[in-house]
Parts: sequence; structure tokens; C-alpha cells
Amino acid sequence: MGGDLAPLAADLDGRCITTIRMLSVDAVEMAKSGHEGLPLGAAPMAWTLWSRFLRFDPRDPYWPGRDRFVLSAGHGSMLLYSLLHLFGFQLSIDDLKKFRQWGSMTPGHPEYGHTLGVETTTGPLGQGISNAVGMALGEAMLAARLNTATETVVDHRTFVIASDGDLMEGVSNEAASLAGHLGLGKLTVLYDHNSISIDGSTKLAFTEDVLGRFQALGWSTFLVEDGNNVESISAAIQQALADSDHPSIIAVTTLIGYGAPHKQGTEAAHGGPYGADEIRLTKERFGWPEQPFFVPHDVAGHLEKIIEKKISYAELEKDRIDKIAQGGNTTPSQWLNSRSVTLPGNLRDLMPRFEVGSSMATRVASGQILKAIAAGFAPLVGGSADLVESTSVGFSEKVISRGNFAGSLIHFGVREHGMAAILNGLQLHGGFRVFGSTFLIFSDYLRPSLRLGALMGIPVIFVFTHDSVGVGEDGPTHQPVEQVESLRMVPNLAVIRPADANEAAEAWMTALERNSGPSLFALSRQGLPVLEPGEPGWIGKIGARTVFGASVECQVVFLASGSEVSLAIGAAEELSAANGVQTRVVSIPWRERFLEQDQETIDGLVPRSALKVSIEAGVTHGWKSIVGEDGITIGIDRFGASAPGSTVMSELGLSKAAVVAKVLAALGRQ
Repeated sequence: MGGDLAPLAADLDGRCITTIRMLSVDAVEMAKSGHEGLPLGAAPMAWTLWSRFLRFDPRDPYWPGRDRFVLSAGHGSMLLYSLLHLFGFQLSIDDLKKFRQWGSMTPGHPEYGHTLGVETTTGPLGQGISNAVGMALGEAMLAARLNTATETVVDHRTFVIASDGDLMEGVSNEAASLAGHLGLGKLTVLYDHNSISIDGSTKLAFTEDVLGRFQALGWSTFLVEDGNNVESISAAIQQALADSDHPSIIAVTTLIGYGAPHKQGTEAAHGGPYGADEIRLTKERFGWPEQPFFVPHDVAGHLEKIIEKKISYAELEKDRIDKIAQGGNTTPSQWLNSRSVTLPGNLRDLMPRFEVGSSMATRVASGQILKAIAAGFAPLVGGSADLVESTSVGFSEKVISRGNFAGSLIHFGVREHGMAAILNGLQLHGGFRVFGSTFLIFSDYLRPSLRLGALMGIPVIFVFTHDSVGVGEDGPTHQPVEQVESLRMVPNLAVIRPADANEAAEAWMTALERNSGPSLFALSRQGLPVLEPGEPGWIGKIGARTVFGASVECQVVFLASGSEVSLAIGAAEELSAANGVQTRVVSIPWRERFLEQDQETIDGLVPRSALKVSIEAGVTHGWKSIVGEDGITIGIDRFGASAPGSTVMSELGLSKAAVVAKVLAALGRQ
């Protein structure tokens, strides 16, 4: 990958750094789109970290013992792609030339699962650094489980390059606060402190003492005043690594767009393309040939030696772990040789059985299910954003705390967004199946992280309780009406609203067996009648089932989810017994799975000739296309009110009498 060039700088580090800078500039210029400002400014810190500290094996990008690197400032993606190419990952010059093009391996922002070596999807600022907290937490938790006084199985670090923008976002502060509280000493953040945002100087809106804030959050803080000084950067990283009791942040003062004579240090340097003239002048300034995507022979040779050392170290570590496993300790290989966690073969047998005809809130049932699963499945870990009791996730007395990471229950504090981002990182780290919980209404706080989890296809589980206006007295601020419908719009997110305790158990089975994306449960606060369980696996396969009136000939079919299934059954019973109307009730806990079925399956549950009536305690928008123009949608297209839950439901039309009256009117029977 090398080319001829006379020495360009007094040291080889300088030539390697220039190579990173120019590859980034060339790719952005070829794409006529992208952000070269960050790579030009941050290349020295990235080179220092990758060449001198970061442990990885480019032939085995997801070797569990590797250090994790997160480019939280994902808009500077060409910095990462240049590094991956130069350090031997499966990313060619041709891939760099296809930056931001359809089907390329170099999308505009780094995407996990798309490009080998990318640890997490970044771009929305604040997410990457927050994911990194989860990765560092995962390392600490695995180390507490697997390391002994004589054998160290888990020992790696998490590194981040973050921008001013990352540190302005609230989610990063939530995550950083928890990282400092827990003392995640193997987390190191390199802060690209260039003092420029898209609108101009950060002085427009960001004048706080950033290092002072992080010090107050429990972090060790360091300052490098010259972002081009490799030795100063290296010394600061060494100091950070020496502090094992605190996460560390190193503010590296840089010049955005460094080397571009008319752009550097200004908001114009943030994104490009800079244009042919500016690129030519930039290359002249570095003594670089105009030939695009040029890598000098001496740089290529130097990198080959570094890569050999990285691979050699990784091989020694892999051999060491294998010897531990061969010595009779199989746990290391079970945990570290797989990116996914194997479910126990008796998972369904672990599920509790719920008595048909009894009454139980699905949040309570979920809590019992969680405890039963965790008793036979140690990798299951998670917690709540300060609502352990309310969301019924107090499944373990072993709580994660500073210096004690062997537990399973994580207290995230009132940090919903931080919780979700940390859970994404914890799941990406490997070794666990993770969940988090809060009230459904607060899903709004964490939605960006949930969306990224869906984009990455990682199986985080979200336990959302207090799922409707049935919450009652807390009033409309705490009563979700649009949340379930809006969450259903997120691609690759399984939104499951079980009707009773037995459906809740099946929901947990579905979520745990699903490895292609996140799942969420919308669970009731109020008690619901326990129904007969369905066939094993029915939610994951079809997403719906008949719970009342199996007759093929039916005049009315109710489509409902969650607490409204029992309401639909009550209305169907009255219509059948008192009015002679043939009815059927279909419980649809996972609506999007049901709508994916072939037409024959859908028609088998919902006959075309029947009057279709949807009932759900939320906005009706998504149901209208399902019930058709002649159908009825019963829901809540307004905010709720403060009153006892049953009163609110009744006043807003979710009562048996109101449902029966609407159906009879539609049938011309009133």
C-alpha cells in the first residue's frame, strides 16, 4: 500500500499522522461530503493511542480480550476508517474511495455490524462516550466473575475520542456521572478540545470548566496543551492508565482542520468538502504529493511492524486463556470465546406458572418471571432508573457498586437516557444479556439510545411499566397515550404489550430468544385476569392469538393488546350472551409481528367479513388501517386526567358498557 516519497517530517510518527490526515481529506473530497476537520485536528492523539497503547488483532476484530475504541465524535468517521485501513483491518483503499456511497463499507458515520473494527454506531453526539461507559462496566463485571487471586482472565480497557459536542449532550453527563460514581478506572476519554461547533466558537454556548465538571463527577483529569505533541499525549495517557480507581479524561487542545490554510480553527473547517484548491494548499503545507490516497513506503513498513507486535501480543493472550481453560476451568472459554450468550436449554421450564382466573398486574408477573429466569441464567443483568420496586425488577440482592462488580442488579439513578446508552454498551461488550426498566412514559427520555440499539440489532430488553391511563392519580404527565404507537414505528424494535401474566412469560421468552434487535414490554400497573396460556412460542411466531370465540363464523372480531384484552373479552361475552352477536377476541401483544404474517394467517385470525373493533388505551392512529374504513377504533386520542385509574378508563370510553354500545350501534342494533 506504499508509494515513493522523500522524508516528510523529522520523525516517523509525523509521517504516519500526516498519512491519516491526508487519507481522510482525500476521501471526503472524493465523496464531496463528510467531515475532515476532526481528522485533521485529532490525528495525532488517535495515532498515539492506536500505535502505542491500544491492544487489538486486526485478523480477529472481535477478539474478546481486545481494548475497545469508540469514536464518539462519529462525524469524523474518516479518522476511524483511515486507522482501520492502516492498521490492517479488512478495509481497503478502494473502500476509502467509496466513502459515503451506496453499499460501501465506509458509511457517513460508523455503523456497528457493518464495518469490521467498529465497536458501536456513533454520530448522534453523546452516545458513543455513554456506550463506552457500558463497555467499561462490562469489563469490570466480567473481571469480578472470572478473575481469581492467581488467574487474570479479563483485563482490557475502553478508550474514547470525544468532541466538544459530545460533552454538551446531556446523555454523556448522565453516563459520566455514573462512571465516576462506580469508579470505572479502565475507561479513558481523549477529549478533542478544539473549541469549535457548527455555529462557530463554543463560546457561543459552552463556557463551562469541563475538566472541573468531570473532576466533580469523580474522574481524573489531564490537560495536553499541544494536540500535535505526541510525547505529551502519550505521557498523559500513561498517567491516566496509572489511576485504576477513577475513569480519566484527557483534554487535548487541537486546531480543527489543522493544516488547511483558509479553514483551520474556524467553523468552516468542521465539514467539507474543502474544495480542490484548499486541498492542494493543505498538501503543500504538509509537503505531501497531490496524488490522492497516498501511503508512503516507510509508513507502510512501520505500520507492518506495529501490526505484527499487536498480533503477537494477542496470540500470547489467547494462548494464556486457552491454558487456563485446559487446566479445568471452562468458564473463561464459555464467556470469552463467544460474542453472544447461549441461553439455557431449560429456559421455558424456568418460567413460573400463573393460575388461570386469578388477577395480577403484568409488571408484578414480570418481576416473578425475571427472578425465576435469573436463578438459572447467570448472564442476565440489568436494573432500573430509580424505579426498582415500581417496575418489579429487584431480582437480586447482589447490587453493582464501586469496587464490587460481581453483582447483577444495577442502580442507574434517575438517568433514563444514560441507562439505555450504557445498556447498549454493556450488551455490545459481550458476556451478558441485559435489561433496563422505567415507566413507559419515560421512554421518551431514552428513545435515541433505543433507536440506535435497533439500528445495531443488539438484543437489549426494556421493561416499561405503568403503560396506560390506568396509572390513574398521577395524571396525564405520567399516563402514556402516544408512546406505544410511536415506538412501534421504530424499525427492528419488538414492542410487546402482554394481556396477562402468562403472556408476560411468553414475552420474556420471545425477547430472550431474539438476537437481532431490542425488545420492550409495556406492562400494566393494575391487576389483570390471568388467561389460559397459548402455544409455546406463539408471540415470536405470529404475534397474536384467539383468546375468546374460536368460531369461524363471527360477526365481530375484537383486536386488543395489554389490559384491553380482558375488556374486549367482557364486551364480547355480553354481546354474545345478551345480544346473540357472534364474537371473537384476538390478543395482539406484538402487532408488527402479526402484520408480517401471510394473508391466509391473518384472515384465519381476523375474518375479512367480520366487523373489526380495535381496543387499546392509546392513540388509535395505527389501528385505523387494520380495522378498515368500516371498522371501529376505540382508544384515547387525547391526554389523560388525574383520578383513580378505573375512573379515568371509564370516563375516556374504555368500559364494557361503552364498547358494547359502540358495537351495537355499528351493527344497527340500537
